[in-house]
Amino acid sequence: MANIARNVRVTGRVQGVFFRAWTREQAERLDIVGWVCNCADGSVEAHLEGPEHRVAELIQLLKQGPSGARVDDLEVEQVELEDNARFSVRH
Repeated sequence: MANIARNVRVTGRVQGVFFRAWTREQAERLDIVGWVCNCADGSVEAHLEGPEHRVAELIQLLKQGPSGARVDDLEVEQVELEDNARFSVRH
């Protein structure tokens, strides 16, 4: 099964609520590689790579976010694989 890649931008109350650490935990549990980072505009951006069904599962989780977060919107873009070796939090 071939891997896919998606970039996701999450807006709402998503910074200062452990969103990045929570995203990394969920990605590692699902064997997804990529990265997550805070953006200057207050959103969180993530790059997800893995089997389509697992990436879709993580995207569904991101629509809810961790407790304390409030997700107002989530945008998904199909992108090229970056061949990340693991999932990291970018600062």
